[in-house]
Formats: sequence, structure tokens, C-alpha cells
Amino acid sequence: MTPLAAKRLARESAVQPFAGAAKALKEDWSLETLDGKQVQRWSEALGETLVAQRDAEVQAYREGRRPEGPANGPQLLVVGMDGGRWQGLEKDEQTQSRWREEKVFTATTFLPGNGKEGEEEEKPKPLVTTVLATACAAVEFGKMARVEAERRGLRQALIVLGMGDGGTWIDPLFDREFRLEARIIDWCHANEHLWDCAKAIHGPQTPQTSSLAEYLEALLWDGRVAEVIAKLAELSNQLGAPLKEDGPQHPRRVLSQNVGYFTRHKEHMRYPEFRAKGWPIGSGITEAGVKQFNKRVKGTEQFWGEPGVEAILALRGHWVSQDDRWDRYWDNRPAYVK
Repeated sequence: MTPLAAKRLARESAVQPFAGAAKALKEDWSLETLDGKQVQRWSEALGETLVAQRDAEVQAYREGRRPEGPANGPQLLVVGMDGGRWQGLEKDEQTQSRWREEKVFTATTFLPGNGKEGEEEEKPKPLVTTVLATACAAVEFGKMARVEAERRGLRQALIVLGMGDGGTWIDPLFDREFRLEARIIDWCHANEHLWDCAKAIHGPQTPQTSSLAEYLEALLWDGRVAEVIAKLAELSNQLGAPLKEDGPQHPRRVLSQNVGYFTRHKEHMRYPEFRAKGWPIGSGITEAGVKQFNKRVKGTEQFWGEPGVEAILALRGHWVSQDDRWDRYWDNRPAYVK
């Protein structure tokens, strides 16, 4: 396969299912036959080269050889983590489900805002985002994220922030892999937790639900997290402690868990302080990154082996990253790779 043909095939496989890629290539190359299975074999082989390169960079980092950062460090670098979904070929023995989670990392350079609100407000401006995703476990993912962040200017940046929803595997990785100026709980996720509590008390669509949620939201926006926690604790005490038979959506369990959630993340919800510094408080970029990967690998009719999904995630990550790494890779790739 010529270098140009390899690049084209990899691109088609990074943006659409293999059958669609085969149809497009068959027409463009005036081929008599070309099926999705053949395109899958070729594109997964191309993606495996990227996976091997990534793993070699992680191993080099473990041995003390860091990737080279940018010549000019960014003013503000925001790193984010979240999870997407894909279906395996076999069902999980414990859950009896084919659904698996891929872990997604984003690194975005920003120009900070001016810290003002109202008509004079200048919001923080995202500049360049790069993404990666893997089906590997959190430990391996953490090192991949660290290498990517180093490449984007982790050591040179004036300020580095960690953005997330407070997920159980996300916080430990932030603690272990990064020295952050601050960790920030995504505002929308925090707000959703407040609405979940209000719905648990008053039902999904009632005036009382809106009144309570908006009251708690105003407190949170003003940085009065202690008052939010006190109100949730009061409501939780009125309902009583969760019982063993209570499901995850039972009001007692919802309130109890959210008292813990807001207490645990109190320091990560200093939203007035974050806004005054011109920092972003939302993880929309990371959520968009998850959607970018889900769009390629999550289809209900798509079933993957782990090596195959890993290869396509690597190709997709190169394709959607905004730092021209796709073109640089193909421009510098050896003409023919066995």
C-alpha cells in the first residue's frame, strides 16, 4: 500500500464504520471489490503502529526520558478526563454485559478571561485541544495522560488546572500524575447533582423541585458550598439513613450520597474564586472529546476486540486532535512499514 493510500484508508476508518469506509474507497479507487473486513484488517494494522509508538513513549517516560514540550509555554493548560463506551465481542463474566468503558483525556490551552462578570466579561478562550482514548485500565491510562500533558506544555505552563466530574477513578489519577493549581468539579455536573436531590425530594417535575434546585444552585454559584452541604444534610436527616434494600434512585440514598459528594469536593467548587481568576469552570471540551470517540466506536451494531478498538481509538485521537499531529505523522511516517 502506498503512503498516500495508507493515509486515506486510515482517515476513512477513523471517521466512519469499516463498511462505509470500504464503500468510499472502492468508489474513489475504482476497485472491483473491497469489503469492510479487509479495510478493518488494514486500518487496525495501521492503528497498531500508533499504539506501539504511544506505548514506547510511555515506557520512555517511565525510564526518565520526557517528551519535548512546546517552545513557548501556555498561559493556562486545562486537563480533563472522562469515560466513553464501546461493546466487546464477549460478555463480561460478572456483569453479563458487552459494554466497556474507554477512558478519554483532553489537554486544552486557554487564554484566561478577565475575571469580570456582566457586559465587560471576557470569558476564557480555548485555543488548541488534543485528545487520546484507550480501553486500557486506569493505571496505564494515567501514564498516557501524563505523557500527552507533558507534550502539551505541562512543565512550561504558568497554570495547570484539572477538570472533571469527580469520578472514582479520575480523582486518584489527578492526584498521582499531576501537580495542579486547582482541581475543578465541572459546574454542570455539580448542578445536575443539585437537581437530582431536588427531584428525589419533590418529584421530577414540580414547582417545589425547581424552587429547591434553583435555591441550591444560587448558593453554589456564590461559593456558599457549606450552606449547600448543610441544607442537603438537613434534608437527608429528615429522610433517614439509607436502608439495604434502597436502590440507587431511592431518595434516602440520593441525598446521603450527595452530602458525601459535596463534602468531598468542597474545595473543588470555589466557583467565584475560579471565575475571578478567569478560569473555565466547565468540562464541555472533555465531554465533546468523549462524544468524538463514541461517535466512532459506540454504535449498537459495533462489537470490538480490545486490540481492534485500541487501534481505532489511536487513529481517531490523531484525527480529531487540533495540533496537526495527523498530518505530521503521515508526513514523517516511513514510506512502507512491514
